[in-house]
Amino acid sequence: MGHVYSDVIQYRGTHYDFGYRQGQLLKDSLIIPNRQKQWSSRRERHFTVNVSEVKQAILQVAPKIWDELHGLADALQWSTEDTVREFGGYYLEYGRSGCSIFTGADYMIRNYDNHPLSYEGRYVLYQPTDQGYALVGPSMQITGRTDGINEKGLAMGYNFVNRRNTDDGFVCNMIGRLILETCANVEEAVALLKEIPHRHTFSYVLLDKNEETYVVEASPRAVEIRKSNFCTNHFEKLTEENRYRLDDSIRRQQAIQDQQHHATDPYHAFRMLNDAAKHVFSKKYAASAGTLHTTAYFPKDLKTWIALGGDRMPLIFDFKQWLQGDNTHAKRIKGELETDLPFVQMTLI
Repeated sequence: MGHVYSDVIQYRGTHYDFGYRQGQLLKDSLIIPNRQKQWSSRRERHFTVNVSEVKQAILQVAPKIWDELHGLADALQWSTEDTVREFGGYYLEYGRSGCSIFTGADYMIRNYDNHPLSYEGRYVLYQPTDQGYALVGPSMQITGRTDGINEKGLAMGYNFVNRRNTDDGFVCNMIGRLILETCANVEEAVALLKEIPHRHTFSYVLLDKNEETYVVEASPRAVEIRKSNFCTNHFEKLTEENRYRLDDSIRRQQAIQDQQHHATDPYHAFRMLNDAAKHVFSKKYAASAGTLHTTAYFPKDLKTWIALGGDRMPLIFDFKQWLQGDNTHAKRIKGELETDLPFVQMTLI
């Protein structure tokens, strides 16, 4: 068993100041040198970044995120081009991963499955004072979010489908951030997902206070919407976008279907996804498909749960109370994974 942790980052202020603060934290973090090693031989670190294209795309949806990128650049003393490449949410070749989501009328439970070294170990609560909704969730590529909920009670998680036939567009984690920062409900999130360009092929699962879950199947070529209370890693409508091998995705979906009648409340639903014996939780860490966190989001009372690793009790955050000005006392979320692979912020690789 390997011990892992996520740092809890909480901030209230403008996007520029938030970006600058994150840049200051990154200067003392192992995330940057580790990411540079991981990406040094990969194609995306060598192509020319079209800064004006990315800027225009961001300004059309959430212009203040551009200010956040400027704050990061100033704190790190990086060029705009380097900052956009690393944190702009437009350039990132996404590796294969798992992920499973189950919802009830008033909660969303989500397993995030990936390689430990892909995980930044940052759980972020941010309340902007210039524009956009406050949100909470784990970060990816610093500015993006793997899942989360905003102050309006809109919860979001995404599941990988394939990385074939990419196109210019936003990557999954930035899309998650755009949804949470700009959309008040499921209808607005669906409209956004139909409007923006998509780089990769993902399902986006959405739940708000109206108690109905929508799964948005999105690729660079098409977007379709369906209603369902569970989702793994394949499409039900845009089936031509699916990978050739769907065995594990279908297995996890079947495990949820077979056991969902036991998920009579949020706790039992959480256990269904987090307990290894229930066969939804994954230990395939070396294959970039091991469960790193299990999260829960509650649109009506704005509580959030998170556990790192399996068979664990969640740490509970009261986001509504935080929005009223009460900072959480939690500084770090601790957990265990059945692997010696660390999170990217923990040790120099």
